[in-house]
Amino acid sequence: MTKLVANLSVLFSQPTGISNYATNLIKYLKTLNPTLLTPHKYPGFDCYQIPGNLSPEQGAKGHISRLLWTQFQLATIFQKCQGNLLFSPLPEAPLYNQGCPYVVMVHDFIPLRFPQDSLPQTLYYRYYVPQVLQQSQQIICNSIATARDVVKFTKISAHKVTPIHLGYDEDNFRPLNSPTNNSDPYFLYIGRHNPHKNVSRLIAAFAKINNYSDYALWLVGSPDKRYTPQLKLQVKELNLQDKVKFLDYISYQQLPVIINNAMALVFPSLWEGFGLPVLEAMACGTPVITSNIASLPEVAGDAAVLIDPYNTVEITAAMETIIQDENRRSQLSTLGLERAKQFSWAKTGRDTVEVLQKYI
Repeated sequence: MTKLVANLSVLFSQPTGISNYATNLIKYLKTLNPTLLTPHKYPGFDCYQIPGNLSPEQGAKGHISRLLWTQFQLATIFQKCQGNLLFSPLPEAPLYNQGCPYVVMVHDFIPLRFPQDSLPQTLYYRYYVPQVLQQSQQIICNSIATARDVVKFTKISAHKVTPIHLGYDEDNFRPLNSPTNNSDPYFLYIGRHNPHKNVSRLIAAFAKINNYSDYALWLVGSPDKRYTPQLKLQVKELNLQDKVKFLDYISYQQLPVIINNAMALVFPSLWEGFGLPVLEAMACGTPVITSNIASLPEVAGDAAVLIDPYNTVEITAAMETIIQDENRRSQLSTLGLERAKQFSWAKTGRDTVEVLQKYI
C-alpha cells in the first residue's frame, strides 16, 4: 500500500509561519492516507508519536534536537511506517537518501539575503538546506519570489521547483459586523521584530505623520531580546511612548478583531517568502500598505498601496493617504476582499496533493 509520511515535528502551541502552514495543510492530505509524525493526536489520522521537544517553541535547543532527530532517527521511523514518500513542511530531511525519498517546502531564503541577522540560521541555509534541496524529489515553494531564490541560491533547476501560494482561514479572517474600538485610530503591524521586517523605518515614518498625536501604531508580535529593546529605545527617543503600542503575541481568535479595527495594516518588510498578514488583512477588508518587492506584490496585486520599504517618506505618505482619503480606504477594502478570494487553504491543499501524488 502506498503511503505518505508527513513530518509534523515543527508544530507548536503558538503557531506562526511554518507551523501555521503545516497546521492548515494537514486535513487536505487526508486523501493520501498519510501517517503523521507528531507528538499530538489527530483524530481520523494514523499517527506515529514522536518527541515533543523538537519545535521552535524550545528555541535553539529545539532546532538542534530536531536536526539531530531528522538526520539520525527519521529514516528509521519512515521505514517502520512503510512509507513511500516523506513530506516535510520545511526544508529538512535525512541526507544521503537512507531509503527515504522526500518532498519539502521552502518558505524563504531570508537568512541568506540578510546574513547579519542570525549567524546560526545563515549557516543552516548556506550548508544544510541546499543539500536537502539537491536530494529532494521535488521542492514546493510558497511564492514565485521564493522559487526564484531557490534557483538563485542553490543553482537547482527551476523545473524542480513548484510555487504554491498559501491560503487563509476564511472562518477566522473576515469582516466583522460590529468592530469595537475605544482607542485612538491605529495603524497595525503584525510580525517579528527582526531588522529585515523594517519596523524601525515604520516607527520613523509614523513619527512624521501630520498630527500623529491623533493616531497610534500597534505592533503585534512576540518580543525578541535581540531587537525589541532597540525599537523601544527608538520609540522613547521620538517621544512616542503613548502612541506606539507593543502587543506581544495575539491569540488566533483575537487577531481578526485587531485587524478589523485597524485603519490599515502597514507591512513594509524588506523581504518576505509570502506575507500571510497581508492576505489575512485583505480578507478582513482592512486596507493594506505593503512593500513593492519580493512576494508581496504577488499576494497584494492591485489591492494594496505598494511602497518602497527603504523610503520612509513613501511609507508616511501612504499612511497619510489612508487618513485623509475615505474613498481610497473604501476602494482598498473592496479590492482586498476580492483579492483574498483568490487564495484558500483548500487550493493550497489540492495543489500540494497533486505534487505529492506524482512521487508516491
